[in-house]
Amino acid sequence: MIVRIRFTKHGKVRFTSHRDVARIFERAVRRARLPISYTEGFSPRPKMSFGLALSTGHESEAEYLDMHLHDDTLVRADDLPPLLEPVLPIGITPVAAIEIERPYTSLQEAVNSCTWLIEAVGLEPHALRAALDRAMASHELPITRTRKGKEETDDVRPAMLAAEFVGPTERGAQVIAELATHPRACRPAEFLRALDPSLTEGHVVRTNQWIHDGDVRREPIELAPSPSGHATERVS
Repeated sequence: MIVRIRFTKHGKVRFTSHRDVARIFERAVRRARLPISYTEGFSPRPKMSFGLALSTGHESEAEYLDMHLHDDTLVRADDLPPLLEPVLPIGITPVAAIEIERPYTSLQEAVNSCTWLIEAVGLEPHALRAALDRAMASHELPITRTRKGKEETDDVRPAMLAAEFVGPTERGAQVIAELATHPRACRPAEFLRALDPSLTEGHVVRTNQWIHDGDVRREPIELAPSPSGHATERVS
């Protein structure tokens, strides 16, 4: 039985690394006494796989974890959020869980894009709005980034699927952007650098992760509509 869990990550725990979050869930599974399957070999580990890594310091409304439970378990997917929440640290909150049919595509492969709420620091709001308009009207936006110890110049414009000015903040302004994860991902910091090299990240929140099926996109676990958008909607 494969169960997919959606959880949020807010507050001080946002400074916990992706690897440490995995360790936190391993401990939580043991404390909750969940009937999880283990890998074989000299050092068995719980069969869990996480989605796209979230950069340390970023918050999220939509993180995902796939967990393999014993096929004969009486535990249902809906049971997992209330079982896990008491044994997880403040700031990591499981909000939904569903059973996944076999065969299935891993989260790493299935998710095509993410929506980010990004605070941009370094320009006045009117200047940021102008930079955003110029960038989205451009055909190419090359930036230099380091990959595996080597500097490469990439065009990140194809990965900027949508972007919109939200409004001013105390330190700058907010932008909401949908950024592709395949074939080459564009991170929020790289998105800002493409708008203007003087921009830096402030507060960043991943609000959604999307799986694209033709002209329709959906979330790995669909929730009820919220102010950040619908769980299933057509790609414009």
